[in-house]
Amino acid sequence: MANLEFGGIAGDRHFGVTSLADARQPMYPRGTEKLNLRQITIVSEEELSLIAEELGIEYVLPEWLGANLLVNGYPELTTLMIGSRLLFPDGTGLICMGENKPCNLPGQEIQKHYEMEPKLATRFIRAALKRRGIVCAVECPGKVYEGDEVQIFVNNLDNPMQ
Repeated sequence: MANLEFGGIAGDRHFGVTSLADARQPMYPRGTEKLNLRQITIVSEEELSLIAEELGIEYVLPEWLGANLLVNGYPELTTLMIGSRLLFPDGTGLICMGENKPCNLPGQEIQKHYEMEPKLATRFIRAALKRRGIVCAVECPGKVYEGDEVQIFVNNLDNPMQ
């Protein structure tokens, strides 16, 4: 069970209603306080399998990528449009803020588990492009349980959800 609050999951590295600007927000000086749009990271089983296949390894675990939630049945999760909503059975709601761009840190974590495989840390970035999942903000707090069925409401730019 995960308790999702405004700000994400208490104790998580990305928890907080606000965060400090970094390289992902070049329009603000680094360190500027701003709204946190990366509260929750979600990956799909299908995309993790594709990353592992591309890297030539048996599997990639979601925690190696710093993911908070794992879903299945939505094989192109990473392409989910910004503004789309994910709704869980108890009413917990997340808003998709876009693709979680690959970086070297998860690659380094994968490399620790496959020491004999060459250059996984650097190869991860290419293998995970358009496959690393999404980042979300908590729109409606609540609890998410293992096995919950999530409804995905895809945003439509002609008539966007607000």
